[in-house]
Amino acid sequence: MSAHILIVDDEAAIRDMVRMALEIEGFEVSDASNAHQAARLLEQQEIDLVLLDWMMPGVSGIDFASRIRREGNHHVGIIMVTAKNDEDDLIKGLDVGADDYLKKPFSTKELISRIKAVLRRLSDNDVPSDIISVGRIKVDTMQHRVTIDANNVDLSPTEFRLLHFLLSHPDRVFGRDQLLDNVWGDRVYVEDRTVDVHIRRLRKVLEPHNCDTYIDTVRGVGYRFSLQGAS
Repeated sequence: MSAHILIVDDEAAIRDMVRMALEIEGFEVSDASNAHQAARLLEQQEIDLVLLDWMMPGVSGIDFASRIRREGNHHVGIIMVTAKNDEDDLIKGLDVGADDYLKKPFSTKELISRIKAVLRRLSDNDVPSDIISVGRIKVDTMQHRVTIDANNVDLSPTEFRLLHFLLSHPDRVFGRDQLLDNVWGDRVYVEDRTVDVHIRRLRKVLEPHNCDTYIDTVRGVGYRFSLQGAS
């Protein structure tokens, strides 16, 4: 069965253009002109990924993305579509749980590539079904659950994959390119700084549990997961 994509944009011309491109590619497509319509569709249908415009009247795309994650829809991919380009805006989008972002104007080729990349990362086949326990952190890929001292920790799909990968290779240093290839997948248009933003987001989530220091920055090289970094 083809993936079901929900386009959320207040401009009808953009919705029609994107819908045509996605349907040609074989995706099932729904669309909404605002967050309220999109919320109803998420309740009524099985949506795999939301292509979400940042600037919308009423409830903004960033606020709606935050709502999606608060309501526990962690298996739904979110790609923010935005004309914004500075790092602060990128961080805001990723902080609320977006998996990727797409800058306007964008090509159909890039759009399809990014959607397929996020869907691959969300696929159950992308992550082996196992339980990894390192220190106080346990990752259960079958249930898509992370616990620290038996307390549930909410992560976006990308944060989950990043933590799972780092825990699978404790004390090994990975450069940004290696993390992009292994967590985001090769042949994906993702900037190096996206790794830094997700690392910061992951540390922020782990900080209340005093586990943020598990993730070390190796200056000039990259990142590693190490229990020896814990305070």
